[in-house]
Amino acid sequence: MRVTHIITRLIVGGAQENTVSSVLGLRTRHGLDCDLVTGPTAGPEGSLERLFDDLPGVLSHNKHLVRPVSPWQDWRALVTLTKYLKQRRPDVVHTHSGKAGVLGRLAAKRAGVPVIIHTIHGPSFGKFQGAIANLIFTNAERYAARVTDHFVVVANAMTEQYLAAGIGRPEQYTRVFSGFDLKPYLTSQNDLALRQKLGIAPDDFVIGKIARLFELKGHDDLLAVAPKIVSACPKVKFLLVGDGILRPSLEKQIKRMGLEKKFVFTGLVPPSEVSRYVGIMDALVHLSLREGLPRALPQALAAGKPVVAYDCDGAREVCLPKETGFLIAPKDFGQLENALISLAKDPGLCLTLGARGQALVRDWFPVERMVDDLFHLYQKLQREKTGGGPKG
Repeated sequence: MRVTHIITRLIVGGAQENTVSSVLGLRTRHGLDCDLVTGPTAGPEGSLERLFDDLPGVLSHNKHLVRPVSPWQDWRALVTLTKYLKQRRPDVVHTHSGKAGVLGRLAAKRAGVPVIIHTIHGPSFGKFQGAIANLIFTNAERYAARVTDHFVVVANAMTEQYLAAGIGRPEQYTRVFSGFDLKPYLTSQNDLALRQKLGIAPDDFVIGKIARLFELKGHDDLLAVAPKIVSACPKVKFLLVGDGILRPSLEKQIKRMGLEKKFVFTGLVPPSEVSRYVGIMDALVHLSLREGLPRALPQALAAGKPVVAYDCDGAREVCLPKETGFLIAPKDFGQLENALISLAKDPGLCLTLGARGQALVRDWFPVERMVDDLFHLYQKLQREKTGGGPKG
């Protein structure tokens, strides 16, 4: 079976890590002829392209597939993607992210690809943006849905939102959790040497946050509640894992608040190293206002850490109140403060919630399960389209 994945860019992020793991896993675990097309990757968020250095021909670039809306570049991307797919003749095209999702699916239809799949890693429309943007993106998704055979969602919340917007039919959706290599998290340790390197004392209570320093990721909300948390729990430290364009402004805001000694910025951390930083956390907070199902939540749970998250999109599917953590109404700073203070003052509660979360993640989030689920879905869709089995 020949499969082509298409994504807008390969920055360090959950959707991108999911895509890379899928491509590599389908090749090694099921022997598929699987490749990946990406647009230009640039900026402080880092790049995952190096993971293909030893796999010539698997990763290719389309310079016209840029993230911003650009009619001329978008048209060129559609034309060049169509040409590429006509030459490669894949049995399945599987798209990811907004721009690549729309253009990739339209190109696949023009190229006569038998099976067209799109993964919804997060919503492209919603309360996080204005009415005009929502109108444009919703209509684009509805148009692309006409040529889509199936949708993969990382959380059932995505299915609910897209069906409510008139996109697709219920039978077209399948949830496949965004799996990852569990072992580094299951075996992570509270590395005192790493704590010391970062200026964190052995007895500090570390509240971690893993996210790009970017809009809608909730860093401002964490800063808003930080003074009261520090006042109630003087041994608290906030560990921000990731980088992005908002770092200078966040650092200035923290300095104005007089909390420089309470916040630690790690900068960009390679995905393979994230588990080391999760290991020194005591709890993880995730305050994104737009995310399908943030990988940071199951990653923290795999390490036995309790989580605090806004009740946004798919977070409630792993952040289970009184079982794995605290689910907070978005922007409810009072609830957010109380949840984090409760964890900081009750080590036993942290252990209980973390242990329950670890058990949940062991079953739902192995990368092998994700890869197998995708492979079986490809087989099923190919049989439905061709009336036969997979081609190899």
